Amino acid sequence: MPKKHLINMKSIQLYLRSRISSFGFAFNGLWSFFKNEPNARIHFAFTLAVLAAAFYFNVSATEAMALLIVTAIVWVTEIFNTAIEHTMNFISTEKNEHIKLIKDLAACGVLLAAIAALITGLIVFLPKIL
Repeated sequence: MPKKHLINMKSIQLYLRSRISSFGFAFNGLWSFFKNEPNARIHFAFTLAVLAAAFYFNVSATEAMALLIVTAIVWVTEIFNTAIEHTMNFISTEKNEHIKLIKDLAACGVLLAAIAALITGLIVFLPKIL
């Protein structure tokens, strides 16, 4: 077998191994998020409630996609908010107006995502309830 082919095979194996490892890192982050962050459990409870309501009211595929998208956006913004908070706490534990602003802006992102999710939920579920 030519050497060039062996080098390519090793490169591919290393690449695949690193991609698989990156999934492990992501799942470690998810586990840590659920284990250490009270907001994760709150979001999980609301996600289960939305899922149950979606099945109970037999939402359409379009409605399900809208609910899925806004739910995912809330989760993603909360995880990024948590990462930003931890980063800022690592940088300094002292009161700092710049760090406070950064944390407040990250929290604002979660709030806006949650408001969008609430409005979407009302648009989808209110006509089914009334």
